[in-house]
Amino acid sequence: MPGGRLTQQERQQIALGVADGLAYAEIARRLERPTSTITREVMRNGGPTAYRADLAHRATERRAHRRRQAAPRGPDAPPQAHGRDAEAVREYEETMTTVFMQSGMPKMTARVMACLTISDAGSLTASELVQRLQVSPASVSKAVAFLEGQDLVRRERDERRRERYVVDNDIMYEAMMASARSTAQVAETARQGVGVLGPGTPAATRLENMARFLDFVSESIARAADQARAILHTKPETPSDSTT
Repeated sequence: MPGGRLTQQERQQIALGVADGLAYAEIARRLERPTSTITREVMRNGGPTAYRADLAHRATERRAHRRRQAAPRGPDAPPQAHGRDAEAVREYEETMTTVFMQSGMPKMTARVMACLTISDAGSLTASELVQRLQVSPASVSKAVAFLEGQDLVRRERDERRRERYVVDNDIMYEAMMASARSTAQVAETARQGVGVLGPGTPAATRLENMARFLDFVSESIARAADQARAILHTKPETPSDSTT
């Protein structure tokens, strides 16, 4: 599988594949590239409806230039925690951002969520997010407000009274429960329509089937979240935990 950055010719083939309605996996197979590479390339450059090979190539060159300018050089470069490969971490963060975007998050919100998720502490201040993402405080504030509304992030005060944005197991649990409640609400609304449209009519039958399906899904999500929390919600080992 070839490594390195995508070439302009490869981007043109991606654009043709997207225009023809090919799946990302099929485009990746033809280019002998990972599917995640194609997905990330398209999503970060306008999405499937606005992807343009020439614009994507120029945008990638500009991003690479900015990273070279911003990156500390020589002995001043900060070491990565736990001996991590800085480039591998950056690529992974971009992949996670793309996945979050595919789930429906706006791009900046997805970037903030990915940055929080891969931080060792699971929490960052607004200023830390601004510094890491090289964006404005207003952009961070708007993204965090969206994530809070989805129960994906919560706010805490640290010992210096700074506001921190937190992502952890409790947040994931609460987010899944919120999803279950939202699904149950859609089911209840669908069920109300049965009486309005008349039991036995095609539309009412469709709504009744929808309500039954969503009730089952909602209950399954809540039950699975509770079970997973009880079984899998463990704290990471500390050095003292791992020694005997």
